[in-house]
Amino acid sequence: MYIYHSKAQRVFSVFNIAFLFAVSMLCVLPFVNLLAISFSSSTPVAAGKVLFWPVDFSISSYELIFSSRRFLRSFAIAIERVLLGVAINLIMCVLTAYPLSRPSARMSGRNLYMGFFVLTMIIGGGLIPTYLVVMRMGLLNKIWALVLPGALPVGNMIILMNFIRQIPMDLEEAAMIDGAGPINTLIRIMLPLLKPALATVGLFCVVGHWNDWFSGLIYMRDLNNYPLQTYLQTLLRSFEEILRMSGNDYIKLIAMVNARTGRAAQLFLGALPIMLLYPFLQKYFVKGLVIGSIKG
Repeated sequence: MYIYHSKAQRVFSVFNIAFLFAVSMLCVLPFVNLLAISFSSSTPVAAGKVLFWPVDFSISSYELIFSSRRFLRSFAIAIERVLLGVAINLIMCVLTAYPLSRPSARMSGRNLYMGFFVLTMIIGGGLIPTYLVVMRMGLLNKIWALVLPGALPVGNMIILMNFIRQIPMDLEEAAMIDGAGPINTLIRIMLPLLKPALATVGLFCVVGHWNDWFSGLIYMRDLNNYPLQTYLQTLLRSFEEILRMSGNDYIKLIAMVNARTGRAAQLFLGALPIMLLYPFLQKYFVKGLVIGSIKG
C-alpha cells in the first residue's frame, strides 16, 4: 500500500510539473516571439519567418521609438501616474482597512461602513456619471483624472483588512498601554508588519494603473497627455504615421521597420517595467495574498 501510494505521488508530481511547465511556456513564449519580432527587420517578419529568434537582426524599431517625443512623453506620464496613483491607493487602503479590521464593539457602525464599501463593488455609478463628476471638478486633461476616481480600490482594501485581522491585538493593546495613540500604533506597530500585504496590494495597484488605457482615452482631450497604454492603443491602428513623421529618413526606415516590428517593440517596452518589478516583490506577494485572503 505504501509503495502504491509512493508511485501515485510520483506520477502526480511529474504530471503537475509538466502541466505547470506547459502553462508557463504559454505565458512566456508570446513575449519571446514579441521580442524576436521587435529585433527583426521588416522583410522576414512580413514573410512570417520569425518565431522565437530574431531574423536579420535590427534595432531600427527601438531607435525609432526612442526618437519619438510622444512615446517618451507618454512613458513619463505613465510613470507619474503609477507613482502618484499607487501612493494614493496605499494610503487610502491603510486608512480604511485599519479601522474596519477592528471588531464592531470597538468601532461603532463598522458593519454599516463595510456594507457600503461592498455595495460599491456590486453597483457602480456608471461611465457617464463618473465622467460628469470628473468634468465638474475640473480634472479633465489632468493627471488627477487618472488617479482620483479609483483612489480606493475596495477589493485591495479587503485583502489588507483581512491581513490586519491576523495580527494579534495584544500588540495594539500593549502599545496603547505605553501611551501610543491610534496613529502612532498604525505607523510604528502595524505598518512594519504589513509589508507582505502592502507589497501584494501595491503590485495589484501598479498593474492596474499601468495597464489602464481606457481612462486616458476618456479623460484626456490632448493627445500629448495620453499615458503609455492609451498611446499604444491608438498607435496600434496607425503606426505608419510615425514613419511618415520621420521626414527624410522615411525611405530608409520603411526598409527596416514596418507596423508589426514597431508595434512589437512598443508592446514589449510597455510590458517590461511590470516584468522587472515583479521579481523584487515575489517573496512578499505569495505570503501577502494567502494571508490576506483568509477570512478573519
